[in-house]
Amino acid sequence: MFESFDAVLLARIQFAFTVSFHIIFPAFSIGLASYLAVLNGLYLWKKDDVYLQLFDFWKTIFAVAFGMGVVSGIVMSYQFGTNWAVFSDKAGPVIGPLMGYEVLTAFFLEAGFLGVMLFGLKRVGPGLHFFATCMVALGTLISATWILAVNSWMQTPAGFGFNDKGQFIPLDWWAVIFNPSFPYRLVHMVLAAYLTTALVVGACGAWHLLKGTAPRRAGKMFSMAMGMVALVAPIQIIAGDAHGLNTLEHQPAKVMGMEGHFQSHAEGAPLILFGIPNQDEQRMDYAVEIPKLSSLILKHDLNAPLAGLDTIPRELQPPVAVIFWSFRVMVGLGFAMLGLGLWSLWCRYKGTLLTARPLQRVAVTMGPAGFIAVLAGWITTEVGRQPFTVYGHLLTAQSHSPLGAPAVATSLILFIIVYFFVFGAGTFYILRLMGRLPRDPTAEIGGAPLRSTGITPGPASNAHHGGSHAH
Repeated sequence: MFESFDAVLLARIQFAFTVSFHIIFPAFSIGLASYLAVLNGLYLWKKDDVYLQLFDFWKTIFAVAFGMGVVSGIVMSYQFGTNWAVFSDKAGPVIGPLMGYEVLTAFFLEAGFLGVMLFGLKRVGPGLHFFATCMVALGTLISATWILAVNSWMQTPAGFGFNDKGQFIPLDWWAVIFNPSFPYRLVHMVLAAYLTTALVVGACGAWHLLKGTAPRRAGKMFSMAMGMVALVAPIQIIAGDAHGLNTLEHQPAKVMGMEGHFQSHAEGAPLILFGIPNQDEQRMDYAVEIPKLSSLILKHDLNAPLAGLDTIPRELQPPVAVIFWSFRVMVGLGFAMLGLGLWSLWCRYKGTLLTARPLQRVAVTMGPAGFIAVLAGWITTEVGRQPFTVYGHLLTAQSHSPLGAPAVATSLILFIIVYFFVFGAGTFYILRLMGRLPRDPTAEIGGAPLRSTGITPGPASNAHHGGSHAH
């Protein structure tokens, strides 16, 4: 039944499906590991139990997210051998060592200290426990560094040559790793991870503030999260702009598709806000645009000329409709995050951050926004690289394993069923954990600390009933 399908397209869909499930977990765990390190450090510094309570709460969620990220990542690496064997053969001498370094440095570091972070506070002491937490956080950042080095090299390859078998071979490892887009992509992704985590933590805190459960703990996490959003969102917009300028220099066709510029503009290009890309006719239908603003953004000159897709052969153009809209989703959510951060700053200035119900409702709504923005960003990056796997050198159609469409389609269906069941259950469990914030044990009622049932001290007149405490 799948004989009429394109095996390459099916393999691309399968990889896109698995990477979409995978990326949401590292995007969360990278930021959450750093948040746990901050909570641990604040507890040691201020000796305030609320930070330790929040650490205990979020470390369980981190463990589940970390585990699902590891499992989903392993599946992706298998696909290099099953669906993309030619790519693995051609690019393996470059990307293989980089991915091996990720395991040897980052994964071993994370795995070595994860158990100490999760279970070792009372066994190794607070100092070593804090060190272990920092090592886990560092491991997640190192992991992101190596993976983004691989991806960036595929986007802007450098420091390589070819052997007599047509394989990419490294000539300069520094140039391979620190390729032209790597610094921009690393900063953009790490900031995205921090924003994603801040929005989730903020949504969780806002949810419990609205419910009135554990207001001190919920208020602390909400305040920290909104502060992080207010700090990182504007930095991310600046970093994204710099990344876009770098992309324009090294992958101009991608930016042309993101901007919807089918035609070249000799005297200033408009910023197309919305429209319907018509790639067959090479035009933008029903365009809503602002004259010359795209030239101002990309070239810092209203009248700067910008080339369009009419300068790119049709067979080498990326799928414009996909990246045109995914880019707008990412940018739109980025400005929504900026608005949320500024709103929280205003409420903090007025002293109403923990009582501003409209802000808290919006924060709950914005909880998934980081994941959606990350997915939209990755779609823009990866689809915009098409039709290449190694930009400018290796076509996607030349990278596929010699498999028939029925084999790829069958494995794709199985992936969809298993992923939705396994990772859907894991995500549901994480949401259940977030919704069950325990009562703050330091809360007081009537001036006395809360006690367990059966040991609540009674008034002095009932002292003669002391035998009841034996129960």
